[in-house]
Amino acid sequence: MQAGFLSFYDGVLSVAQARTALVANNIANADTPGFKAMDVPFDANVAAQAGDTGSTPAAQYRADATVGLDGNDVSLDSERVEAAQTGEQMSAAATFLHQSTADLITALRPNPSGN
Repeated sequence: MQAGFLSFYDGVLSVAQARTALVANNIANADTPGFKAMDVPFDANVAAQAGDTGSTPAAQYRADATVGLDGNDVSLDSERVEAAQTGEQMSAAATFLHQSTADLITALRPNPSGN
């Protein structure tokens, strides 16, 4: 049996991991003609992942990107912002999980005074 918050934050970290991989791929292909940037819609996928930790987040093409003359729509500035936001989300989730599990372990320890 897994605690509810563990399932939820497992989903959060899975989506953030997939998003980080896509952002890295977008940056790597910033000079590739015709390349279309992809992303994982974070909020929608976290909601879907909350109950189903076995599914893979669905990547989608970005609809709001400006396409250059070579057909590439990757903006390095936008990708840097996305990478920073995803890093903050991963850090927050990891911090919450660390504190929550530490509190859970403390609660499960026997009382040394015997009361």
